[in-house]
Amino acid sequence: MSRGFVRESDQEEPIVIPPRAILPDGVINYVTPNGHQELKNELQTLETELTNLGNENETDLRRSQTLIHGKIKLLKERLASARTLNPEDQAQDEVRFGATVKFKNKSVNAVQTITIVGVDEADVSKGKIAFTTPIASALAGSKVDEIIDFKLGSETRKLEILAISY
Repeated sequence: MSRGFVRESDQEEPIVIPPRAILPDGVINYVTPNGHQELKNELQTLETELTNLGNENETDLRRSQTLIHGKIKLLKERLASARTLNPEDQAQDEVRFGATVKFKNKSVNAVQTITIVGVDEADVSKGKIAFTTPIASALAGSKVDEIIDFKLGSETRKLEILAISY
């Protein structure tokens, strides 16, 4: 039937499946062992949610199923591309993937601690930042007592590495 003969009230809003964290093209999807387990747990939660649907009208049920199926598809793609790196296998004396880094921003005399993780694990509120971020890239390869330049726009900040742990 032509779309011209459909009532406006019968038209549904398109379902928007929220995208996963951005992983730049050509970048390997590194995850920590904990991050890999979190992805598996998320998949299990979505599959359980899908199984437990049913108390909705037909339209809502179809929309919910479509949304969950879309999330599962994106999550499975991310899991399939995941390459687990164990932080204990990294060089312990320098900043690498999985490192927890304590550093001092000499520009403002503030101390920060961050952990460098995969893009799906990143949560700034927990001090976990993705390895693809500018600050993670700036810190990579540095060692304790080293001072690095971190360019932030037109500003350059001096960061002193105080501690590295895995």
